[in-house]
Amino acid sequence: MEFDRVEIPEEGERVEAEDGELVVPEEPIVPYITGDGIGQDVTPAAQRVLDAAADETGREIHWTEVYAGDRAEEEYDELLPDETLEAIRQFNVALKGPLTTPVGAGFRSLNVAIRKNLDLYANIRPVYYLQGVPSPVNSPEDMDMIVFREATEDVYSGIEYEAESDDAEKIRGFLNEEMGEDVPDDAGIGVKPISERKTKRLVRKAIRYAIDRGRETVTLVHKGNIMKYTEGAFRDWGYELAEEEFPERTISEDELWEEYDGERPEGKVVIKDRIADNMLQQLLTRTDEYGVLAMPNLNGDYLSDAAAGQVGGLGIAPGSNIGDVRGVFEPVHGSAPKYAGQDKVNPTAMILTGRIMFEEFGWFDAAEHVKDAVEATIQDRTVTYDIHRQIEGGEKVSTSTFAELVAEKIRSA
Repeated sequence: MEFDRVEIPEEGERVEAEDGELVVPEEPIVPYITGDGIGQDVTPAAQRVLDAAADETGREIHWTEVYAGDRAEEEYDELLPDETLEAIRQFNVALKGPLTTPVGAGFRSLNVAIRKNLDLYANIRPVYYLQGVPSPVNSPEDMDMIVFREATEDVYSGIEYEAESDDAEKIRGFLNEEMGEDVPDDAGIGVKPISERKTKRLVRKAIRYAIDRGRETVTLVHKGNIMKYTEGAFRDWGYELAEEEFPERTISEDELWEEYDGERPEGKVVIKDRIADNMLQQLLTRTDEYGVLAMPNLNGDYLSDAAAGQVGGLGIAPGSNIGDVRGVFEPVHGSAPKYAGQDKVNPTAMILTGRIMFEEFGWFDAAEHVKDAVEATIQDRTVTYDIHRQIEGGEKVSTSTFAELVAEKIRSA
């Protein structure tokens, strides 16, 4: 495809995909979406830090802007141009700032649209503590989890019908007359699909991550005690996948206690499950017992945000959306339009999102430079307003200044 408004750098090489793995050159071309609202502040800040980390490890990123949201509407008169999606398909990765999602009427979430168009089915959110960040819990350092959230199904599939619309009436009529249900005539109706294939590919990715990164457990989080044929099936298919594809590397929690008296055998990943509402409690009460969590879409949204709250909030929470190989890397937080252009918000979530991208590249040395420098800068108490107002004796700095301080830490390491 020939690009109209996307300018491909003359230097750099494409990130390739071969045999289910990214093949990343030393000077990759990386598309980026600035994002709406505070995207104009945090995305350039993150790029500055990522450039410093790449340079420190003998690499260079060649950025190319692609458009979605407000900037796309200005450039193309549409919110998600085809050539934005095509650029990500061709280059296999993208760094993405936050996009606005209106509540109620209007277009559906652009974030969800990108995930569905590119089949980025695993929304992966690491949650860990950075020393120096104020936290509402006593031992935030116990939090070190990776949430694998299925990103294309569940209520986020977008199959819903407005109350009293013709379509809702058709569905209501079928459910009431053919299936014996009693749906009120003023009800909006949504459909919650959870499939075996999409469940298993998510759980497969979570287990592979646990094996590759030395994690001890994968927990399937569900509400299967109530929604037996969707979330209950998610649980059952997850266990099936582990037994079918990883029999030598995994054991169930039942096997752990029945055969090993609760002592995990070396090299084994324990597969267990928890009810979603109980898991919210255990995030607080048994934080250190959980490593990798895998769950349907809505549970993942709730759980990852709750976990982030224990370590300082969404301002420091990174995220990513990854398919079989391709990935779009975006922070958890929203676009916060009231702060747009003020150079004041915390760019840490966006910076650490870039760290996930580096890990997907296999650039683990650069990824650690990023984390260490962010943490050291926060420990120096040179922080943006959101953290500054919670500590004593610190220095409040702007978005861009914080990013430059982090980049300087990397350069002087």
